[in-house]
Amino acid sequence: MKDIFSKRLKSARIRAGLSMDQLVERMGNTVSKNAISKYEQGEMMADSKVMASLAKALDVKFDYFFRPFSIEIGQIDFRKKSRLSKKDLASIRQQATDTIERYIELEQFLNIQTDFVNPLQDVVIKSSEEVELAAEQLLYEWHLSFNGLPNVIDMLEDHEIKVIEIAAHEAFDGLSGWADGRYPVVVVNNNYPADRKRLTALHELGHLLLSFDPKFTPRDIEHLCFQFAGAMLLPRTTFKKELGEIRSQFSIPEYRLYKATYGISVQALMARAKLLEVISESSYLRFRKWISHNRKEEGLGTYSGTEEALRFKQLTYRAAAEEIISLSKAANIMNQKLAEFRKEFLAL
Repeated sequence: MKDIFSKRLKSARIRAGLSMDQLVERMGNTVSKNAISKYEQGEMMADSKVMASLAKALDVKFDYFFRPFSIEIGQIDFRKKSRLSKKDLASIRQQATDTIERYIELEQFLNIQTDFVNPLQDVVIKSSEEVELAAEQLLYEWHLSFNGLPNVIDMLEDHEIKVIEIAAHEAFDGLSGWADGRYPVVVVNNNYPADRKRLTALHELGHLLLSFDPKFTPRDIEHLCFQFAGAMLLPRTTFKKELGEIRSQFSIPEYRLYKATYGISVQALMARAKLLEVISESSYLRFRKWISHNRKEEGLGTYSGTEEALRFKQLTYRAAAEEIISLSKAANIMNQKLAEFRKEFLAL
């Protein structure tokens, strides 16, 4: 029990992005930093009053401290800007781990067996051309349209990939990995617009599904995964049919149209145009210079579709409706207060 408590306390603190000093301050200095350290090292057990204070300060349920660890996310690939700190990365990873634990626990309650099979497991990427072929193969294997994907996150969830949305710093895009070595996981920043979420989710899918020749550097692999994401959103044949084989430039109404139709950002669209040699290197450099003053693409159209991870919530409602779990347990799984969950559940 002490071992579980110590690990849970440290996980909750990291998830909240707090140092020991900050946690002590949030608790009104009712415990010392030395006590927190001893709790986390398993040298001392907090009493119920301190645990209640810790739970409030860390925004977790009291019984969180006694839930056994059963899931581990490994092989994480981070995409980040340099200003995202190690502490922020640790917090994001812990949030993802906590959510996946509850996700898999919920599936166990519902007796849902998930056996993910990678359709590209025998593919080893040795060139840019093979990325295009891999995307086309996946679209075919998963019976997806070559003329646009209406909802990327929903598609991933339909194919047994667990998608987690986290409200994170703008420097964070996404991560991917495997829980217990068998559950594929994609995490995206839900503060971004739908077109960026789509590209990020598919980029992380590339990290999950593709194997790369050892000659490629990590930077090369990042570029190839971006290429894979673009090829999923706009396959090569569709791209050239819609935009043309050779272009010198594009008009702003075209940017708006393609973003609205395919849910792809203007910047990703033009990067793909350059990769497929629809535009020249010099045309692409002119575009990069032009767009550098408008990275948020204001006035260049919007994608009206939605990208939201709903399966976890849907399974929780199902388990509660069928009385497989109590409303209290459902609220715990959703990390909500009971009154909050009951109001939301009964309003359906």
